[in-house]
Amino acid sequence: MKSTIVNIAVALAITSLGACSRDDDHPGDKLELVFEDNTYQLTGVAKESNGRLLVNYPRWSDRYQYAVVTTSGKTGKVPYPDVSTNEWQHGLSGLNKWVCVQSVYFDDGGTLWVLDPSAPRLETIQGNGAKLVKMDKQSNTISRTYSFTNILADTSYVNDVRVDVKRQYAYLTESKGGGIIVADLADGRMRRVLQAHYSTISDPAYKFIIDGRELMKDGRPAKFNSDGIALTPDGDWLYYKPLSDDKLYRIKTEYLRDWNRTDGDLGSRVEDLGHFTTTDGMIFDAKGNLYLGDLQGYRIVKLDTNLKMTTIVKDDRLIWPDSYSIADGYLYISCSQIQKQPDYNNGIDKRTSPYTVYRIKI
Repeated sequence: MKSTIVNIAVALAITSLGACSRDDDHPGDKLELVFEDNTYQLTGVAKESNGRLLVNYPRWSDRYQYAVVTTSGKTGKVPYPDVSTNEWQHGLSGLNKWVCVQSVYFDDGGTLWVLDPSAPRLETIQGNGAKLVKMDKQSNTISRTYSFTNILADTSYVNDVRVDVKRQYAYLTESKGGGIIVADLADGRMRRVLQAHYSTISDPAYKFIIDGRELMKDGRPAKFNSDGIALTPDGDWLYYKPLSDDKLYRIKTEYLRDWNRTDGDLGSRVEDLGHFTTTDGMIFDAKGNLYLGDLQGYRIVKLDTNLKMTTIVKDDRLIWPDSYSIADGYLYISCSQIQKQPDYNNGIDKRTSPYTVYRIKI
């Protein structure tokens, strides 16, 4: 009888453990799974108000299918805007095709932007294809292309974008060399500023410890420079930070839009806001709250207008929360699992679950 009781207890324990490991069985769950891909690594997410959900896939390995898709249900996807635009090959021009898309973004006016650093495997820009693309809302065709060819080195990697619809300016981060790109969308002028400024370079002394060890690549600590970027609802302040340390910075956009200001002068205008989290992307809601990830702590946090930080959700499914989109009262979060890539694990792919997009009510 004693043996029977023990066996029943063990069976119940195993059943309980199995149930807890499932994504769809979290009592009181704050995270809602909206999309998953078990094969291809995604990074960016963009949710249209009362409309489509798009995700993008960078060309970081041979395991690659499409650059940008519109999702259908939790697993379905359709190449956006069509198959042809997703069919770039080495040796071809990258001006009118997706080469290596890093992020997708809906601005406050509902316009979709596609950011293509055009650097497969994070190496060098191919086909003069580094560009920011504005899509036409009605026809889903390319409305205008802003090329970075004249302002970036071939080794650059443009990472994320925010658009001020009212003033018609775009602000972008460059994550390899560090820096902010300012683009006048009306006349097409661009310039790169704050290159190698301390606010756009990851602190070399910071140990980026994730999953119990310092993230390493090729035997050296992995460092990611200016990456996350966010624009306040009024467009007056640009917030940004290097990825692999916990510092956060901001600068008034009026300074960035003044083309007569030198890089040295702009550097003196940067405000150091202090230590918060290591995050990839970040985004403001309409009330001025700033949402960031915590790559080391598997969290999403919120900074209010007084920079008070609170945890919104902590969950082991948030495996490298990457990009963010806000629509319909939800925060959408893509999880790219970058720390599990072979590059950071001596050539071993440590991913054991799908790449995902979740949403949380805010």
